[in-house]
Amino acid sequence: MNAFIRVDQYHFIKDQAHNLLNGHMTSNDSSVTQALKSITYEKVLALFTELTNEQDQLISQVQQVHDETDAILYFSRLKQYVVPFPELTEDHIKELFPKIKKLNVPSLVDIAWSETSYISWNDPGANRKYIVTYIDGKLEGIIGHYHPSRQKSICTICHDYEKVGLFTSTIGGSLNEGTISRGNYICHDSNKCNQNLKSKNNLKKFVQHMQG
Repeated sequence: MNAFIRVDQYHFIKDQAHNLLNGHMTSNDSSVTQALKSITYEKVLALFTELTNEQDQLISQVQQVHDETDAILYFSRLKQYVVPFPELTEDHIKELFPKIKKLNVPSLVDIAWSETSYISWNDPGANRKYIVTYIDGKLEGIIGHYHPSRQKSICTICHDYEKVGLFTSTIGGSLNEGTISRGNYICHDSNKCNQNLKSKNNLKKFVQHMQG
């Protein structure tokens, strides 16, 4: 069986499995836990437009998560079928930002590609943040001014409550508008954000909004 689960789908399934696990821990009512199992499976199944019998069998095993051991084993099986983020080279990334003469690309060696929906890094010296991802199969890169916040808030990309910063990009508007600045609060730690990201649609909307 080939890989068929996107990274964000994998994190969504993990989140649903943990919810089911919490349900088993807090309720002894079999009718309640059975209903929760059915709801969990339906939510996970809704992620996919079409599944083979073999793929469906794997996905349906989310209903069998009763304790931490079950969860660990299930996540291990799932991860074998996650479609990883296509590995990039430093040259690939530099091509996305041709106007930046001295681009400090972070090390790509230790990136967990099977847990990554986008790559991002901070450049504190220039107050910048870079984001690289695939949108509809095309590699996209955006750059913005970045100012960390002292307070936690909801991240625009992952929609979780985390330490964030204001990401602002400037795009060219119409002749009458001139340039337009757009800003959103996003996670300071992109690794944490990737772990929280359960719908790539949120990432897609953010990138498209920043690009104008």
